[in-house]
Amino acid sequence: MAQASLDEVDLVLKTMAKTIVDNADYFAQLDSIVGDGDFGYSLRNGFEVVLADYGTFDRSSVGAVLKKIGLIIAAKVGGVSGPIWGTAFLRAGAVAGDKTEFAPEDLIAMLRAATTGIMARGGASLGEKTLLDALVPATDSLEAAISDPAFQGDHGVAAIQRAAEAAVKAAEETKSMLAMRGRAAYTGERSIGSVDAGATAVGVILQAIASAWREKYGEGAAT
Repeated sequence: MAQASLDEVDLVLKTMAKTIVDNADYFAQLDSIVGDGDFGYSLRNGFEVVLADYGTFDRSSVGAVLKKIGLIIAAKVGGVSGPIWGTAFLRAGAVAGDKTEFAPEDLIAMLRAATTGIMARGGASLGEKTLLDALVPATDSLEAAISDPAFQGDHGVAAIQRAAEAAVKAAEETKSMLAMRGRAAYTGERSIGSVDAGATAVGVILQAIASAWREKYGEGAAT
């Protein structure tokens, strides 16, 4: 995996925002099974603003972009999702700092910081049926790929695809978990048997990012 530039950060973040907006109904439907059904729409409220205003963001550094998104999400997304997702971006932005490009190791540090922020803000841990149950396995997969010779030389295409697959698999495995956080926790045993909406969203987002990355850097991509 090579250094990532601000343009590549733009690709990832815009893909993420568009995927959230496009899948708002799906995420809300998943959330309605044991939650209040507003998860997808709440996220959309914030990421629609991100998409609309992206061209006006301060792009002097990776940290500046991530922090701006974090502030928008914290302000525009309702319920518990705003503080949690906003904190994730703010923590990642703090680690990115004034970098205008970053190495794979920097990306892992940003993802770990986001995870720590989510845990602190939401009081959640692994195994409690939250987005962490997909985000952490995906991050672990990416970290392992950094030092694996089998994942070198393709600008991260295979590594990102594997991380997306790890997230999707982990999200599916939340079916067997008992919800311990959010409104779903109030449903007790009824929360078992359905996937967590946040974890599923992480998988869907990473699949979209992997596809966009493969389109840009995969075999046959325009150079």
